[in-house]
Amino acid sequence: MINIKNELLDRVSNWLTSVFDEETQDYINNLIASNPQELQESFYKDLEFGTGGMRGIMGVGTNRINKYTLGKNTQGLSNYLHQSFPNEKLKAAIAFDCRHNSKTFAKLVANVFSANDIEVYLFEDLRPTPELSFALKHLNCHCGIVLTASHNPPEYNGYKVYWQDGGQIVPPQDAEIIAEINRLDYSEIKFEANENLIHFIGKDIDDIFINASVKNGSFNTSAEAKNNLNIVFTSLHGTSITIIPETLKRAGYNNVHIVKEQEVPNGDFPTVKSPNPEEPEALKMALKLAQKVDADIVIGTDPDSDRIGVAVRDLDHKMMLLNGNQAMLMMTNFLLQQWQKQDKIKGKEFIASTIVSTPMMIDLATAFNVECKIGLTGFKWIAKMIKDFPELDFIGGGEESFGFMVGDFVRDKDAVTATLLACEIAAQAKVKGSSFYKELFQLYIKHGFYKERLISVTKKGIEGAEEIKQMMIDFRDNPLIKINGSKVVMLEDYQTSIAKNMISSGDEVINIPKSNVLIYYTEDGSKIALRPSGTEPKIKFYISVNMPLDSEEKFIATENKLEAKIDAIIKDMNLN
Repeated sequence: MINIKNELLDRVSNWLTSVFDEETQDYINNLIASNPQELQESFYKDLEFGTGGMRGIMGVGTNRINKYTLGKNTQGLSNYLHQSFPNEKLKAAIAFDCRHNSKTFAKLVANVFSANDIEVYLFEDLRPTPELSFALKHLNCHCGIVLTASHNPPEYNGYKVYWQDGGQIVPPQDAEIIAEINRLDYSEIKFEANENLIHFIGKDIDDIFINASVKNGSFNTSAEAKNNLNIVFTSLHGTSITIIPETLKRAGYNNVHIVKEQEVPNGDFPTVKSPNPEEPEALKMALKLAQKVDADIVIGTDPDSDRIGVAVRDLDHKMMLLNGNQAMLMMTNFLLQQWQKQDKIKGKEFIASTIVSTPMMIDLATAFNVECKIGLTGFKWIAKMIKDFPELDFIGGGEESFGFMVGDFVRDKDAVTATLLACEIAAQAKVKGSSFYKELFQLYIKHGFYKERLISVTKKGIEGAEEIKQMMIDFRDNPLIKINGSKVVMLEDYQTSIAKNMISSGDEVINIPKSNVLIYYTEDGSKIALRPSGTEPKIKFYISVNMPLDSEEKFIATENKLEAKIDAIIKDMNLN
């Protein structure tokens, strides 16, 4: 065997025992002989649960998504369920996306659950992630699993765990489940299915979910307005094609043009570099079709249909992709207006966002006399807010990474209902002679023009992980005093739970769970957040700047000033 560290040697040797199949052992022996670097990458650590569950490259090893890592997760989760709900008949729901092996992995997970005397409701074919959250609650399941890697590249897959309330696992369940998984030996995994406990679900749940989406995402838009809205939609080869066109149809939107080249689910995502609606390139075909049919709005979703990208006509009638903050602000403001019209705001309502999203969400909440709760990145924290504050009504909320949640009937980001909501906003604006885009800068005139930009720095592999770790240490131990010439007035460190006033040197406690995030606030109102990604080999820098906007006529000039300010911050922090 090649010269490798003892800890890695133990990991590799364990996978060469009779617990693992011959194909796995042969593959490992081949790596030992010919690719020691890949061997190290595959075994140097266990895959970890991050912001959006566990994601990783498919392959052999402890740091890969495969039969054994997923089996161990499910066995540990099964054990935990039996401990948590003694004497109850346990039930689990499972969904999967369009990725390679997702269907196979989903059945494997179902097998392990059933082998542990847990009744399983497995979707017969690929379905959107938000439908799993909905189905879990509808079927009164104890937990749910989605096999997906969201918008990651084709070689990835993943495993999201949901709890009884329909939200992803949060403390203390996450740590307790992980501890149970880590206690297991691979030999303890029960792979032999009890087929009598596995039930396939499909159209029956689809119908209920679609009707619920229409109910929660429709707001008295006239038939004229709906017929007048010209929509282009792309599923980017993902799961939303199974649900969104029918949802729009049932809601009364019939003028929908689907990007045919991206309509068929395909785990290779052949027409895009990345199936991520955050990337303008991913919506290139949709934007081209929009020009051809003179569409008012373009909507694209990621492979598991939780993220949504929205493009609308600007003042020059050109299509422009909104960023996640802009889409979130428009959707939240629209929901608040609807609740206000229906006299449903009584002072016991809240909207929600995250620490790295636009601060303007707080301004919106103040304007409508509702509370704005701010949590860590990830919709599991918004779901936890709903669970922790049952006396409050959740209106809606989102985060900058192109996710939004309408009400609490689904407790994860939901591109299905958000698509309908975006169309409602566009239709109502158009019929009154305005537009989605014009309504956006009316918000800026009222609350101030906030402009955000995300800078992602990719660092792959073991060395990359160490680089990211060191970057965070440097920014934490040697904090910046000025950014782009403006004094730093506050530094929030979510790892130590301390907010340090850089002017008075006073400290405040941050009452949010610990996370490896730093946020700088400057004297001129700028906000810069630093955060290693929980699902990708990246460190992310979230930049927010703002200034007043007096009128529509000054919109472009003010936007240019804000863009220049962000460029200057990037240059000053050497993020180019």
